[in-house]
Amino acid sequence: MSVDTRLAGGTVVFSDGTAAADVLIDGEHIAGIVEADADVEAETVEDVSGKVVLPGIIDPHVHIADYNTIDSYETASAAAALGGVTSVVNFAWQPWVGPDSDWEEPGSLLDGVERHRELGQQSYIDYGVHAVVTQQTEATIAEFPLLPDAGVSSIKLFTTYDCGVSYGFINEALEQASDHGLVVAVHTEDDSICTRKTEAAIATGKRAPTAYPSARPDYAEALAADAVARLALEHGVQYYGVHTTCEAAVEALARYTDEPTIRAETCPHYLALTEAIHDDLGQLPVIAPPLRTERDQAALFEHLESGTLSVIGSDHVANTREAKTRGAWWDGPYGANSLQTALPIVHDVAVNERGFSYPFLARVMSDAPARTFGLESKGRIAPGFDADLVVFDPDEQWTISADSNASKADFSIYEGREVTGNVTQTYVRGTLVAEDGELVAEPGYGQFLERACPDWESEEIA
Repeated sequence: MSVDTRLAGGTVVFSDGTAAADVLIDGEHIAGIVEADADVEAETVEDVSGKVVLPGIIDPHVHIADYNTIDSYETASAAAALGGVTSVVNFAWQPWVGPDSDWEEPGSLLDGVERHRELGQQSYIDYGVHAVVTQQTEATIAEFPLLPDAGVSSIKLFTTYDCGVSYGFINEALEQASDHGLVVAVHTEDDSICTRKTEAAIATGKRAPTAYPSARPDYAEALAADAVARLALEHGVQYYGVHTTCEAAVEALARYTDEPTIRAETCPHYLALTEAIHDDLGQLPVIAPPLRTERDQAALFEHLESGTLSVIGSDHVANTREAKTRGAWWDGPYGANSLQTALPIVHDVAVNERGFSYPFLARVMSDAPARTFGLESKGRIAPGFDADLVVFDPDEQWTISADSNASKADFSIYEGREVTGNVTQTYVRGTLVAEDGELVAEPGYGQFLERACPDWESEEIA
C-alpha cells in the first residue's frame, strides 16, 4: 500500500477516545489509521511526535462577507485555516430594507445563497451557508423546499433587531421547515425587553460599556430561548439554539434537549470571558447576547458536559477598533473576531483549566457540527472521510496578539492572553493549507459544501 501523506507518531483524537497511531492521507481522503510499525509507503512523512491530531474544526456560526462584517472570504478563511478550522457554515442574508440594512431593495433567500456561492470562491477552506430569513412573507416560506436542491439544509431567524420576526411567523416557519427536513437556528432574545432596557439606558445616560450587559439581560434570552424551543418541539423540527450565554437560557433549553430534535451551542468568548472584561476593554467586547457572569460560565461548562450544549461555534464577526469604539456602546456594531483563536481558547479553558478531554474537543468542535448540519464526509478521523485534519501542539505557550490577525479586524478581545496549545498544521481535503502560522495554499482552494438534510433522530452525536 502506498499513500500521499503519513502523519506519524502523534496521538490521534476520536470522539470517543484517543490512540497512538499514524494517519494515512491519499488524495482528498483519509486512507487509514495504522500502528507505527505498519508497512505503508508514503510520498511525504510528517513527524508529529508529541502532537495531537484532531479532526478539522467545523465552525457552523460565522459572519463573513456580508453587511455586518468587514471580512471577505479570503481574509476570514485565512484566519480560520491558521486556527485549525477546515470548514465553516456562514450566514447568507436575505436582502431586506430597513435601518440596519445595506440593501436598497428586498430579495429572496436564494439571492443570498447565490451571492455567497460566488463570493466564497476565494476561500482557503470549505464553506457552506445557512439561509437567513429577514422577511415575514409567504414568498419567503415558499422558498424553503427549494433550499436543499441549492445545497442548503438550514435556515436562521432572529427574534430581535431590525430583521427580527414575530413568534407567529417563527411558528409558521418551524412547521414548514419540519416538512422539508431543514434545520432551524434562531437567535433568541426578547426584542421588546432589550429595546426598552436599551432606551432606558440611553435616557439616563449610562454610556459606560459596563452598563451594556444589563440592557440585554439573561432573562430576555431565556424567555425567547424557551418560547422558540417549545414551538420547535410542537412541530418536531430540528431546532438549533445559537450562542447560549447564561444559566437561565441553558436551563430553559435543558428542559427540551432530551428530545433528539433539540440541540444548542455556545461560543468561546462565553466560556473564556465575563462581563468584567468591559472594565479593561470598554466597547470592544460588545457582543450580542452579552458576556455574562462567572456563575453563567460555570453553568455553560456543566451543560457542555451533560450534552445540553453539543456544539461550540465562534460567532466570528470582523470590525475595526475605530468602528467598535465610535460613539456610545449602543452606537457601535456587535461582535468580535475569533476564527483564528477559537480552538486554542477552548483548549485552554476547557482542557487545560477544567480537565475536559481531547475527545470532548473533537465532539463539540468537529463531529457534532458535522452531524448537526449535514456534512456527511467531515468531522471524524476515519477511513473514507475527508482528510480535514489539525496537528496541534498541546504544550506550545504563546500570547494572543491582534498583530497576528489574518482577519481584517485590527483588535482581539483576548489581547495579551497567554495560552498553552497551538495549531501546527491544518489540512483541508488532504492539502496542507497552513503551517506554523503561515498560509501555504492559495485562496480559492476551498469548495462550496452541498449539505444534505440531516436526520438527527437516526444519527446521534457520538
